[in-house]
Amino acid sequence: MSHSPDQLRSQIASLIREYHATAFAPQKFIPGQTPLPVTGKVFDHVEIQHLVEASLDFWLTTGRFAARFERELADFIGTRAALLVNSGSSANLVALSALTSPKLGDRALRPGDEVITVAAGFPTTVNPILQNGLVPVFVDVKLPTYDIDVDRMREALSPKTRAIMIAHTLGNPFDLGAVVDFAQKHHLWLVEDCCDALGATYQGRNIGTFGHIGSVSFYPAHHITMGEGGAVLINDPALKKIAESFRDWGRDCWCEPGRDNTCGRRFGWQFGGLPEGYDHKYTYSHIGYNLKATDMQAAVGVAQLQKLPDFIAARQKNFQHLYNSLSDLSEFLLLPEPTPGAVPSWFGFCLGLRDSAPFSRRELIGFLESRKIATRLLFGGNLTRQPAYQNQPHRICGPLTRTDWVMERVFWIGIYPGLTPEMLDYSSACLHEFIRSKTR
Repeated sequence: MSHSPDQLRSQIASLIREYHATAFAPQKFIPGQTPLPVTGKVFDHVEIQHLVEASLDFWLTTGRFAARFERELADFIGTRAALLVNSGSSANLVALSALTSPKLGDRALRPGDEVITVAAGFPTTVNPILQNGLVPVFVDVKLPTYDIDVDRMREALSPKTRAIMIAHTLGNPFDLGAVVDFAQKHHLWLVEDCCDALGATYQGRNIGTFGHIGSVSFYPAHHITMGEGGAVLINDPALKKIAESFRDWGRDCWCEPGRDNTCGRRFGWQFGGLPEGYDHKYTYSHIGYNLKATDMQAAVGVAQLQKLPDFIAARQKNFQHLYNSLSDLSEFLLLPEPTPGAVPSWFGFCLGLRDSAPFSRRELIGFLESRKIATRLLFGGNLTRQPAYQNQPHRICGPLTRTDWVMERVFWIGIYPGLTPEMLDYSSACLHEFIRSKTR
């Protein structure tokens, strides 16, 4: 008996539900034996069904799922457009590169221009600055919000300053009120790195809507995942076209893959030194890349995006659970706080060892790791001390005292939605056990 492709797809989808229930059945948590990761993907049969459906389409580049994901992500965030790319790092690269486009005229960033950022961060917030021949200007952060010190930001301004590019650290928005005012006053571009903070809000408005352009990551560690993936968030249609060009080989054409003549003038343009009527599909206006994601990745993202509100709520609930259970240790541990006016979409729970703590960070994280509780440092610590940046052009404005403190005394543990209250209580109990042993 033969079956139609639609009937076979239905059978496959049914089997996937059964497969997921068996292959990914919940495991009992055993304190001290079951690893507690800092992050992880949370999914069910729907993500696998989407992935297989896209595979059965065998449309191996961006397609219907990518278009749907871009549309639904933009609707969720509140931007006019979201451009899917292959990673959050690529999103940062596309976002900043777009601001170097000659199409922006006098506003275009040029080699030697300065971009204000923080030293306590992740490399791929800073790398696009250097990769475009620009100069990062590093400033300190505030504690315990870990966001940019706006006083140092103001002091960092110079005649060469043309942009600000900073991340919302561990899901906590930076002081968008002060930063946006500063950017507007001095006619600076603002790039929001939202890779660790999808769904966070500031004064009731989603992050990613404040800057001229922003970025999101869908690596498995982040709020939603498609394995590898990211997106560029944009409101300005002209900037969207430029960003698309940088993502798609630098071409001037904006046709979707597999389509021709969207503009209606495929052989009716004249650019640069090309002959009049040269095929617009092979006309290049930027030194670009190919940073597209596949439709199979986007299919997973479509399913994950439906779960995002619940994921955000779980992260906030888990954060509060840990905060309440660790508040009695504040004599020794600096607990994280949200930026005033912000509702974070927490990525992790940051802990700083106060100067009076009678133990080292290395001792504490060694103890936690021995109890199967994973830990992470706050990314690169002080990036100016990392080997990669030692001989790169940069400027430092003011002392990086708190950034050095972060480098030496801060780490974070997990609060992602896959962690249960029982797991969080175990993390808290181990922290209490260690500190009691050191303070008797």
